[in-house]
Amino acid sequence: MAFPNHTYIRIRNNRTLNVLAMLTRYLIGFAFIPSGLTKLLGNRFTLLTIDDPIGFFFEGLYRSGMYWHFLGLVQVVAAFLLMSQRFATMGAVMFLGILSNVWLITLSMNFGGTWVITSLMMLANLWLIAWDMEKLLPLFLRDNTTYTISNRRYPTYTSTWIVTGYFLFVYCTVSSLLVLILNIHSLLFSLVQVTVVLLSVGITLWLHYKNEKKARHT
Repeated sequence: MAFPNHTYIRIRNNRTLNVLAMLTRYLIGFAFIPSGLTKLLGNRFTLLTIDDPIGFFFEGLYRSGMYWHFLGLVQVVAAFLLMSQRFATMGAVMFLGILSNVWLITLSMNFGGTWVITSLMMLANLWLIAWDMEKLLPLFLRDNTTYTISNRRYPTYTSTWIVTGYFLFVYCTVSSLLVLILNIHSLLFSLVQVTVVLLSVGITLWLHYKNEKKARHT
């Protein structure tokens, strides 16, 4: 097979794009944890009444019971896989289905400007799918097709990125549970959340570039 071609190899070897891919995994996963936990705990997603088409739609999903919990569970599991870096390819594939549904819902109903956000998230996830295309392509080959496994070593995640992903998932999960169960809503709590996330990502980036610089000088 001719894949991967030179263009794909050049893109995958770009260290800046590699960092961007890992940060995008954090961002998409982080965005779905609160909404996933809301459904998993059996809470309503919106306060809109059933007189509103959007409120009517989500009320129907909410009253489905088991399916509502299932939606939440899938979102949380996909977020964990994506943020773990190690299992990010499976997470991106799961989010392709999740985001396709969310994106089409926001396009089909009057969600205001929400469709812009979901469109950007959809594009970001499609980019993650393309980023891991070399791992996914064999799934689409015909039976008995010969596929040579490459021994190329692309820039990729390190243990630092994995640990940060696990930490961010646990931290966001606990924070969201505190908001949902204890009804904690305060500016200070939100500021602490944002600060911890930014510090975690900032330290990870610092360690990443520090180790890269050290590797270039050895």
